[in-house]
Amino acid sequence: MSSMSRRSLVAVGAVALLAVTGCSGGNSGANNSSSSDSLVIDTAFTIETADPGHNYDPTGNMLAKALYETLVDFEGSDVSTPVPGLASWEQNDEATEFTFTLEGERVFSDGTPIEAKDVVFSLQRIQGMAEAKPNFLLAGVTIEEVDEKTIKFTTETPLLQLPAILANPSLGVVNSDVVIENGGTTDGTDTAQAFLDGESAGSGPFVLDTLDLSSQIVLTKSDEYNGDEESAYDRVVLRNVSESATQLANLKGGDTMVAMDLNGDQVATLGDDLNVDSVPSGQMIFLLLNQSTDYAGDLANVKIAEAIRYALDYDALLELAGTGAVQATGVIPPGFEGALDAGVEQDLDRAAAALAESGYAGQTLKLQFPNDYPAGGVEFTPLAERVQAQLGDAGIDVELAPAPFATELDAYVNGTEGFGLWFWGPDYADSANFLPFGPGLKVGLRSGWAADANPEIAALAADAASATDPDERTAAFTAFAEAMQVDGPFVPLVVPGRNIAAAGDVSGAVYNSVWEIDIAEIAPAG
Repeated sequence: MSSMSRRSLVAVGAVALLAVTGCSGGNSGANNSSSSDSLVIDTAFTIETADPGHNYDPTGNMLAKALYETLVDFEGSDVSTPVPGLASWEQNDEATEFTFTLEGERVFSDGTPIEAKDVVFSLQRIQGMAEAKPNFLLAGVTIEEVDEKTIKFTTETPLLQLPAILANPSLGVVNSDVVIENGGTTDGTDTAQAFLDGESAGSGPFVLDTLDLSSQIVLTKSDEYNGDEESAYDRVVLRNVSESATQLANLKGGDTMVAMDLNGDQVATLGDDLNVDSVPSGQMIFLLLNQSTDYAGDLANVKIAEAIRYALDYDALLELAGTGAVQATGVIPPGFEGALDAGVEQDLDRAAAALAESGYAGQTLKLQFPNDYPAGGVEFTPLAERVQAQLGDAGIDVELAPAPFATELDAYVNGTEGFGLWFWGPDYADSANFLPFGPGLKVGLRSGWAADANPEIAALAADAASATDPDERTAAFTAFAEAMQVDGPFVPLVVPGRNIAAAGDVSGAVYNSVWEIDIAEIAPAG
């Protein structure tokens, strides 16, 4: 892969789980919100630490992106094509060896140069911390320093998606000397998290000023930053505002400059004096039809899924999702490699034929779903009610069985739901994240779908996972997505939208589902 210079960008990409947590929001960080050198952002906090090596939350990714830099980046909205961040790279044809070369004379926030040893330490530190959430991203990867500028990655199996994985903010490069001095190790005994929750040790456009995981985080511009994303603001305040209505009121009242979590209905009413970015997220809401007789009885077959797939009116379902949402065209959301161009259209005759083949004889299907955890602003209860009504019109009796997220999650993860309504989001920007829907894989097993239930689709998933030629890889993912739409036990419904609104005098507040938003790209308009 040829070397490319990194340029200013605002990327839009893969997804993360949006959990609404923390306190209600207020004005605790409103200090100087009207100052031209300060930026205030309201968001519902999902963050546990400022240590990138322990982070795997949406707000944490946004913070890590501001404080630390990664070897790889994304350009614009194209998350299918990783571009150099701190380094350019080459790889062998088998996608098992990758050689990264650090570009330029980049420095950390204390002015010391970034070297290969820092990259190796940062990533080996995560590998050493078995309990660290991003640890799995580097499973089966060997990382070695070649010289001061060069790092070699060797993978146990072909891993064409490694560059995309390395764009995850949790894999940001830390100043190894500073972190080691404060408890950092690579052998699993690392104790540096407490230090990194107090001050940052990266090369990003900002440094950490203060961190309060329940109320606000303050960043200041890094004096030593020598990359190409220099911030227009000297100070940034991230405030925990859990209610979208409060975020909207704060934005309209001039108390904040960016509101991160508005729903489709809210942004639809905003006037032209505010800047709004509404885009499909990388999440996908779907129905699950269990293929185990233990939980589905006589309806443990994919024909019942086909009947439901063609019985639904997707345009009517999409009405509930609001601005920015689109129909899910398959288990791979639009924008990802291999995603299908168009989704299923309602076909009641085909639904009736499949229903007859399924063995359905008037049984009541119990639809289980979380009722307190909206995905991308989409509330599951009204969505489930509309599914129930539409299936009723098609002759399928559905009983709704809502439950709190924490309760229902166990049933979903353990594969005991006969009929479920859930959502899925990728861990990094690559279509390999959606292969777990295949038979014998994580989500497939949650629907009781063993590998031997459909060896052909299992083989397609394996082909996609191991493909190393770009064209062949795209074709393999497409074939997998097509087969899943025909013979899979899932019914993809909606890709929720993500809506970010900013004051009229602010530009660059654009959603990126890998790191939520690139704070350094936000600037005064004009």
